[in-house]
Amino acid sequence: MTLVKICGIRRIEDVEILNKLLPDYAGFVFCKSKRQVTLKLAEELIKNLDKKIRPVGIFQNNSLEEVKNTAEMLKLDVIQLHGREDESYIKSLYPFKIWKSVSVDGKDILDNVKHKIDKISNYNVEAVLVDSSVGGKTGGTGINFNWNVLKNLNINKKLVLAGGLNQDNINTALECVKPYAVDVSSGVEENGIKSFEKIDEFIKKVRNF
Repeated sequence: MTLVKICGIRRIEDVEILNKLLPDYAGFVFCKSKRQVTLKLAEELIKNLDKKIRPVGIFQNNSLEEVKNTAEMLKLDVIQLHGREDESYIKSLYPFKIWKSVSVDGKDILDNVKHKIDKISNYNVEAVLVDSSVGGKTGGTGINFNWNVLKNLNINKKLVLAGGLNQDNINTALECVKPYAVDVSSGVEENGIKSFEKIDEFIKKVRNF
Protein backbone atom coordinates (compact mmCIF):
# COMPACT_ATOMS: atom_id res chain seq x y z
CA MET A 1 0.00 0.00 0.00
CA THR A 2 1.22 3.49 -0.85
CA LEU A 3 2.05 5.58 2.21
CA VAL A 4 0.89 9.18 2.76
CA LYS A 5 2.91 12.20 3.87
CA ILE A 6 1.13 15.45 4.71
CA CYS A 7 3.68 18.24 4.48
CA GLY A 8 3.87 21.83 5.70
CA ILE A 9 2.53 21.22 9.22
CA ARG A 10 2.82 24.48 11.16
CA ARG A 11 -0.15 24.84 13.54
CA ILE A 12 -1.39 22.82 16.49
CA GLU A 13 -4.72 22.61 14.61
CA ASP A 14 -2.86 20.81 11.79
CA VAL A 15 -1.53 18.29 14.30
CA GLU A 16 -5.02 17.73 15.69
CA ILE A 17 -6.28 16.96 12.16
CA LEU A 18 -3.43 14.50 11.55
CA ASN A 19 -3.99 12.78 14.88
CA LYS A 20 -7.57 12.03 13.81
CA LEU A 21 -6.74 10.94 10.25
CA LEU A 22 -3.36 9.24 10.88
CA PRO A 23 -1.29 9.70 7.73
CA ASP A 24 2.01 7.79 7.75
CA TYR A 25 4.28 10.85 7.77
CA ALA A 26 4.06 14.53 8.77
CA GLY A 27 6.42 17.04 7.17
CA PHE A 28 7.94 20.06 8.94
CA VAL A 29 9.71 22.66 6.80
CA PHE A 30 13.00 24.14 8.07
CA CYS A 31 14.02 26.05 4.94
CA LYS A 32 12.71 29.26 3.38
CA SER A 33 9.00 28.79 2.75
CA LYS A 34 5.66 30.26 3.77
CA ARG A 35 5.26 27.02 5.75
CA GLN A 36 8.63 27.28 7.50
CA VAL A 37 8.64 26.50 11.23
CA THR A 38 11.14 27.29 13.95
CA LEU A 39 12.86 24.54 15.90
CA LYS A 40 10.89 25.54 19.00
CA LEU A 41 7.53 25.39 17.23
CA ALA A 42 8.37 22.09 15.54
CA GLU A 43 9.34 20.62 18.91
CA GLU A 44 5.95 21.60 20.34
CA LEU A 45 4.05 20.25 17.32
CA ILE A 46 5.93 16.94 17.23
CA LYS A 47 5.48 16.50 20.98
CA ASN A 48 1.71 16.56 20.39
CA LEU A 49 1.81 14.39 17.25
CA ASP A 50 0.43 10.86 17.49
CA LYS A 51 3.39 8.48 17.84
CA LYS A 52 2.13 6.40 14.92
CA ILE A 53 2.85 9.35 12.58
CA ARG A 54 6.52 9.63 11.60
CA PRO A 55 8.02 13.17 11.57
CA VAL A 56 9.98 14.30 8.50
CA GLY A 57 12.20 17.39 8.39
CA ILE A 58 12.43 19.27 5.09
CA PHE A 59 15.68 21.12 4.35
CA GLN A 60 17.20 22.92 1.36
CA ASN A 61 20.88 23.89 1.44
CA ASN A 62 20.82 24.18 5.25
CA SER A 63 24.17 23.75 6.99
CA LEU A 64 25.06 20.18 7.86
CA GLU A 65 25.31 21.12 11.53
CA GLU A 66 21.80 22.61 11.55
CA VAL A 67 20.29 19.55 9.87
CA LYS A 68 22.05 17.15 12.27
CA ASN A 69 21.10 19.15 15.35
CA THR A 70 17.47 19.50 14.25
CA ALA A 71 17.16 15.80 13.38
CA GLU A 72 18.70 14.69 16.66
CA MET A 73 16.76 17.11 18.85
CA LEU A 74 13.40 16.31 17.25
CA LYS A 75 14.16 12.59 16.71
CA LEU A 76 13.13 12.90 13.06
CA ASP A 77 12.27 9.68 11.28
CA VAL A 78 13.35 11.06 7.89
CA ILE A 79 15.50 13.94 6.62
CA GLN A 80 14.17 15.23 3.29
CA LEU A 81 16.66 17.24 1.20
CA HIS A 82 15.68 19.58 -1.63
CA GLY A 83 18.88 21.47 -2.40
CA ARG A 84 22.37 20.92 -3.77
CA GLU A 85 23.30 18.41 -1.07
CA ASP A 86 25.91 16.03 -2.50
CA GLU A 87 26.94 12.47 -1.69
CA SER A 88 29.44 13.55 0.97
CA TYR A 89 26.82 15.70 2.73
CA ILE A 90 24.35 12.82 2.71
CA LYS A 91 26.93 10.34 4.07
CA SER A 92 27.56 12.71 6.97
CA LEU A 93 23.92 12.35 8.06
CA TYR A 94 24.18 8.60 8.67
CA PRO A 95 22.32 6.81 10.28
CA PHE A 96 19.28 9.01 9.56
CA LYS A 97 16.99 7.93 6.72
CA ILE A 98 17.30 10.33 3.79
CA TRP A 99 14.82 11.23 1.06
CA LYS A 100 16.56 13.24 -1.65
CA SER A 101 14.53 15.20 -4.16
CA VAL A 102 14.82 15.26 -7.92
CA SER A 103 13.04 18.09 -9.74
CA VAL A 104 11.21 17.51 -13.02
CA ASP A 105 10.03 20.37 -15.21
CA GLY A 106 7.73 20.39 -18.22
CA LYS A 107 10.63 20.10 -20.66
CA ASP A 108 12.21 17.02 -19.07
CA ILE A 109 12.11 13.90 -21.19
CA LEU A 110 12.40 10.33 -19.99
CA ASP A 111 16.19 10.03 -20.46
CA ASN A 112 16.85 13.26 -18.51
CA VAL A 113 14.63 12.16 -15.63
CA LYS A 114 16.16 8.67 -15.55
CA HIS A 115 19.67 10.17 -15.46
CA LYS A 116 18.74 12.44 -12.52
CA ILE A 117 17.10 9.61 -10.59
CA ASP A 118 19.91 7.13 -11.29
CA LYS A 119 22.46 9.60 -9.92
CA ILE A 120 20.58 10.03 -6.62
CA SER A 121 19.85 6.29 -6.42
CA ASN A 122 23.58 5.67 -6.10
CA TYR A 123 23.67 7.79 -2.94
CA ASN A 124 23.01 6.33 0.52
CA VAL A 125 19.33 7.34 0.51
CA GLU A 126 16.19 5.47 1.48
CA ALA A 127 14.06 7.11 -1.21
CA VAL A 128 14.16 9.42 -4.20
CA LEU A 129 11.45 12.08 -3.99
CA VAL A 130 10.35 13.32 -7.41
CA ASP A 131 8.87 16.81 -7.37
CA SER A 132 7.95 19.39 -9.99
CA SER A 133 10.05 22.40 -10.88
CA VAL A 134 8.29 25.54 -12.10
CA GLY A 135 10.28 28.52 -13.32
CA GLY A 136 13.34 27.25 -11.48
CA LYS A 137 11.43 26.95 -8.20
CA THR A 138 11.53 23.49 -6.66
CA GLY A 139 9.26 22.07 -3.98
CA GLY A 140 5.95 23.46 -2.82
CA THR A 141 4.93 24.64 -6.27
CA GLY A 142 1.51 22.97 -6.17
CA ILE A 143 1.98 22.12 -9.86
CA ASN A 144 2.26 18.58 -11.14
CA PHE A 145 4.43 17.26 -13.98
CA ASN A 146 3.95 14.61 -16.64
CA TRP A 147 3.89 11.43 -14.53
CA ASN A 148 4.36 9.32 -17.65
CA VAL A 149 8.10 10.05 -17.49
CA LEU A 150 8.15 7.84 -14.37
CA LYS A 151 6.06 5.02 -15.79
CA ASN A 152 7.78 1.64 -15.57
CA LEU A 153 10.96 3.30 -14.35
CA ASN A 154 13.23 0.69 -12.80
CA ILE A 155 15.13 2.20 -9.86
CA ASN A 156 16.78 0.53 -6.88
CA LYS A 157 15.34 2.89 -4.27
CA LYS A 158 11.88 3.72 -2.99
CA LEU A 159 10.12 6.44 -4.97
CA VAL A 160 8.13 9.23 -3.31
CA LEU A 161 5.86 11.26 -5.59
CA ALA A 162 5.22 14.95 -4.89
CA GLY A 163 4.17 18.04 -6.81
CA GLY A 164 0.62 19.21 -7.37
CA LEU A 165 -1.14 16.17 -5.95
CA ASN A 166 -4.71 16.50 -4.69
CA GLN A 167 -7.82 14.39 -4.15
CA ASP A 168 -8.89 14.87 -7.77
CA ASN A 169 -5.74 13.56 -9.46
CA ILE A 170 -4.29 11.15 -6.89
CA ASN A 171 -5.85 8.01 -8.41
CA THR A 172 -4.36 8.84 -11.82
CA ALA A 173 -0.95 9.48 -10.22
CA LEU A 174 -1.04 6.19 -8.31
CA GLU A 175 -2.05 4.24 -11.39
CA CYS A 176 0.76 5.77 -13.44
CA VAL A 177 3.65 5.84 -10.97
CA LYS A 178 2.86 3.25 -8.27
CA PRO A 179 5.06 5.06 -5.71
CA TYR A 180 6.19 3.95 -2.27
CA ALA A 181 4.67 7.15 -0.84
CA VAL A 182 2.89 10.33 -1.92
CA ASP A 183 3.64 13.76 -0.52
CA VAL A 184 1.02 16.52 -0.46
CA SER A 185 0.84 20.03 1.02
CA SER A 186 -1.04 22.78 -0.83
CA GLY A 187 -3.31 20.19 -2.48
CA VAL A 188 -5.00 19.56 0.88
CA GLU A 189 -5.32 23.21 1.88
CA GLU A 190 -8.15 25.73 1.71
CA ASN A 191 -6.93 29.34 1.52
CA GLY A 192 -3.48 28.27 2.71
CA ILE A 193 -4.78 26.34 5.74
CA LYS A 194 -4.83 22.54 6.07
CA SER A 195 -8.36 21.21 5.46
CA PHE A 196 -9.67 18.24 7.46
CA GLU A 197 -12.06 17.30 4.63
CA LYS A 198 -9.39 17.43 1.90
CA ILE A 199 -6.84 15.47 3.92
CA ASP A 200 -9.49 12.92 4.84
CA GLU A 201 -10.54 12.43 1.22
CA PHE A 202 -6.93 12.29 0.01
CA ILE A 203 -5.92 9.63 2.53
CA LYS A 204 -9.04 7.54 1.85
CA LYS A 205 -8.41 7.60 -1.90
CA VAL A 206 -4.81 6.46 -1.46
CA ARG A 207 -5.67 3.71 1.00
CA ASN A 208 -8.63 2.46 -1.02
CA PHE A 209 -6.69 2.42 -4.29
